[in-house]
Amino acid sequence: MPGSGRIWASLPIPALVLDEGDRITAINPAGELFFNKTIKSLQDDLVYDRLAIDAPMEEALARVRKNRSPLFINDVDVGTGERAPVICNIQVAPISDDTERLLFLVSPREIAGRLGRSISADKAAKSAIGMAEMLAHEIKNPLAGITGAAQLLSMSLSKADLELTDLIVAESRRIVKLLDQVEQFGNLRPPQLKPVNIHDVLDRARKSAVLSFAAHMHVLEEYDPSLPPTHADADQLLQIFQNLLKNAAQASGGQTGTIQLRTFYDQSLRVRRKGQPTSRVPLQIEIIDDGPGLAPEIADEIFEPFVSGRENGTGLGLALVSKIIAEHKGWISVESVPGRTVFRISLPVAPKQKVEHPDEEIR
Repeated sequence: MPGSGRIWASLPIPALVLDEGDRITAINPAGELFFNKTIKSLQDDLVYDRLAIDAPMEEALARVRKNRSPLFINDVDVGTGERAPVICNIQVAPISDDTERLLFLVSPREIAGRLGRSISADKAAKSAIGMAEMLAHEIKNPLAGITGAAQLLSMSLSKADLELTDLIVAESRRIVKLLDQVEQFGNLRPPQLKPVNIHDVLDRARKSAVLSFAAHMHVLEEYDPSLPPTHADADQLLQIFQNLLKNAAQASGGQTGTIQLRTFYDQSLRVRRKGQPTSRVPLQIEIIDDGPGLAPEIADEIFEPFVSGRENGTGLGLALVSKIIAEHKGWISVESVPGRTVFRISLPVAPKQKVEHPDEEIR
């Protein structure tokens, strides 16, 4: 079929072709990324040897061949031996021009689930911004009056009573500072988008972290140097990375721990928001720590405003991170178990620069 090769390469989910003996004969690029291996290293291997699937797959494949009809297996754990199992939907179908070969599709549900949480958190952040700005404005006005009244009273009070008015003034000023932080959350300027090298920004964040709040941590780097630039505001990206690094360092509770910075390319990931076209977000940045992990009761809501896993935390840090990522047309997700918490940021590639004089020969 004309263009079938391009269609195969463009499939956004892992796809395999199995021969009559359930051996892998072909795999698309998304599949190679899922396995983290090339077709050369997978070819002629039994699919059961390469995929750990919590389902009786040999019987399922035999049924597809016998009935000559597709089979769907939903919500099963699928692992590769090199990555932890993830919940997937599996589809198996006979290839129309062959009696024995099968098309085997793996659809990780983690992508849809994390994307849904990201979009939900984005909406929650925008709703909270309006409320935060309104409350901050309305509360600061009477606080100014309370502070002024306390200062006037202090002029005619005894030394013992002055302690009370000083306390009123000090606490009022403390509340004003907190409200200033809330207003800063709502007043974030739009990103100034330019081509940005992710690794340059990560390096700035790492150097700042190891000299301050992460001085007690081992920070490891696993970068893909071939990544193209992203389309971003470098200062806002730096703010994001510093926030996530600080959270990772604080998760250790002051003990020595490890933070891993990892980048890689995943061309299968796409984001679609209401009223906007689908956009690719292939540039992946992961910040991984070996702390105790997120509390289960807040893990699914960690990007929503005023949800915090730390005592006395405002819960605005990760909500602000989510808002910035959304404005960059990317998305952020988290996976957390005791001993391993992974924050993943997915960003688009910077558009190619237009050539001002296309007729001129580039030398």
